[in-house]
Amino acid sequence: MNLNFTRRGFLGGALVSSAAAGASAAVQTPASADIKLGVASYSLREFQRGLAIRMLRKLNVSYVSIKEFHLPYRSSPEELRRGARDFQRAGIEIVSGGVIYMQRDEDDDIRRYFEYAKTCGMPMMVIGPTHQNLPRIEKFVKEYDIKVAIHNHGPEDKHFPSPEVALKALQGMDPRMGVCVDVGHTTRTGTSAVESIERAGSRLFDVHIKDLRNLMDAKSQCPVGEGAMPVPDIFRALKKMNYQGCVNLEYEIEGDDPMLGMAKSLAYMRGVLAGLRG
Repeated sequence: MNLNFTRRGFLGGALVSSAAAGASAAVQTPASADIKLGVASYSLREFQRGLAIRMLRKLNVSYVSIKEFHLPYRSSPEELRRGARDFQRAGIEIVSGGVIYMQRDEDDDIRRYFEYAKTCGMPMMVIGPTHQNLPRIEKFVKEYDIKVAIHNHGPEDKHFPSPEVALKALQGMDPRMGVCVDVGHTTRTGTSAVESIERAGSRLFDVHIKDLRNLMDAKSQCPVGEGAMPVPDIFRALKKMNYQGCVNLEYEIEGDDPMLGMAKSLAYMRGVLAGLRG
């Protein structure tokens, strides 16, 4: 697909260029380093790796959480290392991989995901585990020194619908085991995203951000800033707790033409952060 000639490509390209230009100075200042904005590459699932990287560069993004589409599990170790270098050469840091679903309680199955993360240079995996296999995952966290963050998936998730369920399961476990708070799925459980973030404390390793026009309806997703998600309050909470991880945009709509919505989302969040810096 030609990035510049999708049905909204011209308008999207103009907005991306404007957003990147307006944000570039802020991105380069030390004050902006308090909260890092990235993208979950699931947002670009319809695009092969090279084009996805070009799109991230147009969005002025320096951090990415890799979905398997862009570094496939079936790849050889050399292919994975080469793919990871493609991001690095573009100035994009791989901060995690995921969501990686670890549903089997077997050493060989779990080890292959840790080997995958190690080969790709991922310091963390955002995971979808079960309650049963968490102790086995903890064993590999200790062996590989790779963090894991449980991703909650809302009312439909029979294992971890909310961050609170994950936090309860993690009590007493290795401090390298934490949560990825997906604010959209969290609000759909009737839980405040801000309160969940605050409760996670030192176990908060990642945030997936999206917006919903109706906080109880997954189908109402929209560009960040156009819905009911309390984004300024979320960023205030993160700044107050001195959060050191990423806030990764997970744009799940408009899969074949996401650039305009992603550009709007990132421009809005950069504006919120600039406002909070005063």
